[in-house]
Amino acid sequence: MSNLFYCTKCKEYKLDNICNKCKIKTISKNPPRFSPQDHYGKYRRKLKKLEKGE
Repeated sequence: MSNLFYCTKCKEYKLDNICNKCKIKTISKNPPRFSPQDHYGKYRRKLKKLEKGE
């Protein structure tokens, strides 16, 4: 199974690292791997709280 990549310029999902339309590098849209020792969980929760405006 291959990973899905996302082109930020043309807003489309691709299977390649480089977009064939606009020729820029695509980004991975996979979620981060789960870990019981979540070293950055505190920061993600704080950022999510700030984005909601609470």
